[in-house]
Amino acid sequence: MADGIPKRALGRTGEQVSILGLGGAHAGRIGQKDRSEAKRLMHAAIDGGIIFFDNAWDYHDGWGEEMMGIGLEGGHRNRVFLMTKNCAPDYDGSRKCLEDSLRRLKTDRIDLWQFHEMNYDNDPDWVFERGGMKFALEAQKAGKVRFIGFTGHKDPSIHLKMLAKPYAWASAQMPINPMDAFYRSFQNEVVPVCVQKGVGVIGMKSLGGGPTVARIPAKTLITAEQCVRYALSLPVSTLVRGYMSIGQLEQDLRIARGFTPLSATEMAGIRALAKPDAGDGRHELFKSTQVFDGTPHRKLHGFELG
Repeated sequence: MADGIPKRALGRTGEQVSILGLGGAHAGRIGQKDRSEAKRLMHAAIDGGIIFFDNAWDYHDGWGEEMMGIGLEGGHRNRVFLMTKNCAPDYDGSRKCLEDSLRRLKTDRIDLWQFHEMNYDNDPDWVFERGGMKFALEAQKAGKVRFIGFTGHKDPSIHLKMLAKPYAWASAQMPINPMDAFYRSFQNEVVPVCVQKGVGVIGMKSLGGGPTVARIPAKTLITAEQCVRYALSLPVSTLVRGYMSIGQLEQDLRIARGFTPLSATEMAGIRALAKPDAGDGRHELFKSTQVFDGTPHRKLHGFELG
């Protein structure tokens, strides 16, 4: 059923989005092997009530968007709130990213376009100094982009720098998980500012990240279900989740249907499980290493390609 899971406001935008979002990187990974299975996953998500669809220009060298475009054919596009990410800080690069994304996703507009991987101190400045923001505003005026936000997974100080820029962001995407409470904490430092400013919080990496194995459930006493319930109990608009199977999707749908936030005692209990080895980033490698930095962003900063 289309309204199978709760919705929450996306900040001040006036939009209501499902509390779970479908991750485009994982859907694209499935589609590299089996397009029909990736389409089945996307359609099952929509039918289960997930209307927030996540993607990025660079996922699988563009295939992530292409696969989602295939999955959203036949009228499905108009059933979802479609987000993708811009991987360039400059004017011309941003224009190319948007043109490519619109073509791959087979759509004439992006509901939410986010500047991707604001991970280092100079990234927020480059978005404004190099013309990326100028182009984004032009694209918004032209109706190709409805709302503008940003993402990042490295350090809450970078998010705070973006939030201090002279623009009222629609959204900010960030890691939200039990470990985050103790190390470079987005939930403690950034979420309250977003709530105060009316910026929609998009959670990600709720299980610690990983293309095949979710790190936190695999290496700690915290279960995947506890991770998801913990993240959804914080003031997030939606939590983007990557699914490698219909079974994983159905597990989350069961959590989300009729979701009730955990009590303060339950939240504290999960944090107590996280605390012993949360303080050094060993289970949040996207913060403590460059393992999760995307290729375009590595090139931008002159880092070795991973």
